[in-house]
Amino acid sequence: MTEHILDELAWRGLIAQTTGLDDLRTHLDQGPVTLYCGFDPTAPSLHHGHLVQLVVLRHLQRAGHRVLPLVGGATGMIGDPRMSGERVLNTKETVAEWVDRLQSQISRFLDFDGDNPAQMVNNLDWTGELTAIDLLREVGKHFRLGTMLAKDTVARRLNSDEGISYTEFSYQVLQGHDFLQLYRRHGCTLQTGGNDQWGNLLSGVELARKADGAQVHAMTTPLITKADGTKFGKSEGGAVWLAPDLMSPYAFYQFWLNTDDADAVRFLKIFTFLDRAEIDRLEHAVADEPFRREAQRTLAWEVTALVHGADATDAVVEASQAIFGRGELAGLDEVTLAGCASALGGVDVGEGATVVDALVESGLVGSRSDARRAVQDGGAYVNNVKVESIDATIAESSPLAGGWFVLRRGKKSVGLVRTGA
Repeated sequence: MTEHILDELAWRGLIAQTTGLDDLRTHLDQGPVTLYCGFDPTAPSLHHGHLVQLVVLRHLQRAGHRVLPLVGGATGMIGDPRMSGERVLNTKETVAEWVDRLQSQISRFLDFDGDNPAQMVNNLDWTGELTAIDLLREVGKHFRLGTMLAKDTVARRLNSDEGISYTEFSYQVLQGHDFLQLYRRHGCTLQTGGNDQWGNLLSGVELARKADGAQVHAMTTPLITKADGTKFGKSEGGAVWLAPDLMSPYAFYQFWLNTDDADAVRFLKIFTFLDRAEIDRLEHAVADEPFRREAQRTLAWEVTALVHGADATDAVVEASQAIFGRGELAGLDEVTLAGCASALGGVDVGEGATVVDALVESGLVGSRSDARRAVQDGGAYVNNVKVESIDATIAESSPLAGGWFVLRRGKKSVGLVRTGA
């Protein structure tokens, strides 16, 4: 017997709150339901937090339910209120551009063909036609200020020095209206989202009930934290973006590869589609042979392949091994090497730069004396070839694709340099 989708999601740690778990189970059992999750274009890319929602949508679509990913061309012009400070309002042109980018990203995670195709929707299609009078008469009359003011984000902002604008305060009305419109237009009866969106989800549930007498449902995922309770999802460069032009596949892979043992199995459940037997096996591998980091390598490959594709992920794995002296550098392409350089802090050095110069400028050593010592001790490499002389120049080696040279000190300290800039 196939496991119920709610049990599967619960085992994976993907359910935080619902409007009633038993009611939702009954509703899902009555036949394929239509559900949606919203993604606002307040940045040019989705990030790791959105990835959780995309994984949930993919699980539900695989279970036979119809999914409506919504990119908020309207709500993206306002932005969900943050815990502190007003958002900068982007231009309509910027929001439209970001809508296109996010729709393109989402399209890679869901099946938009076949017997149960996903359908992309944009709330600008119905909100753009709405007049202020219509909003107040037809939608606003169903909202009570007491409920709106009690929302965590609103309450905190009201008690802060900066307060909250009417624009951001009204966001929950617009999101609630989205649920009502999707119920009317597509028969949508379930909204999913992150746990920080619970208040907004309930706005839609209540609006559908008051306006149309509809019984609809909401379900949230937990906010993902590390085992030590700290925030998950920040890299050295900031957010863990899903767009390759904002975070290279190499940097993305390395982020997941560096997952702590205490988090690896939990993240395998949340972010991959591996079955229980395989995840159980990897859990034992973490316990019995943690030094092999098999769970982390599997996690990194699975999530990077999900986001960037298997070919790009294989190229990243090959590059990771080659850069640290365990493979051939010559076969690496320019895009992959550029991603490595971005992640490792690639620098440009003078055309006649010596290896000693490059070691210092790349930050692999703290001083020229340290650099000379590294060469003399046999611990300096250019393109995985040991440097024999402290007078050797970078240009004595053949450049790789894109003009890059891989500079390594010892086994673990690596940087990329280019000459002639």
